[in-house]
Amino acid sequence: MSGFWAVVWLALILKIPIAALLYIVWWAVKEPPAPEAEPGDADGGSRRDPHPRITPPHPPRRGPHADPLPPSPDRVRVARRGPRAPAHD
Repeated sequence: MSGFWAVVWLALILKIPIAALLYIVWWAVKEPPAPEAEPGDADGGSRRDPHPRITPPHPPRRGPHADPLPPSPDRVRVARRGPRAPAHD
């Protein structure tokens, strides 16, 4: 009797997904085709560029005739610390 259930499982139960797949394919084939777009219609999407070109901003001009850059500031020095501890010999 143990072989009977294996045959029922393989012959009947595992055929249900195959039958469902065949039904879905039959249903998709019998569907009417989608209506064609009107000749005046474009693609129906937006008119924006899908790949916009982003350019970095230009550096500002210095004065009316591109004066040179201003000089760098003077160097700032830090006050010295106290004397170091003497090294032990």
